[in-house]
Amino acid sequence: MITGLHHISMKCETSEEFEKAKSFYIDLLGFKKVREWPEGIMIDFGNGMLEIFSNGPGIKTKGTLRHIAFATDNVDETIDMIKKAGYKVFIEPKDIVIKSEPEFPARMAFCYGPLGEEIEFFHEM
Repeated sequence: MITGLHHISMKCETSEEFEKAKSFYIDLLGFKKVREWPEGIMIDFGNGMLEIFSNGPGIKTKGTLRHIAFATDNVDETIDMIKKAGYKVFIEPKDIVIKSEPEFPARMAFCYGPLGEEIEFFHEM
């Protein structure tokens, strides 16, 4: 029986990419390292984990999985921190309303992560 999300896996092509990814998720975003082994690391983001491998070419194409969305209490502060660290923000913070029943207001923004992954920062309002 499914009990929830365990992890999302990414792959780095070089040791430089691996170190940059570790720094982004641990040092910049403040996620916690759970375990590390010679070819990878697991990083806890609160209600799931990122598994990042360092042992081969990561294929950098957008497929069925479109982006990672992290919940945050403050989209604007998070994006300011991302910009100061030199990462590209491609959708600035903005309020949206998802036209569902009932309507779903939120604030969101997007950036590219260290491996080119698209990351959304999302605040339910």
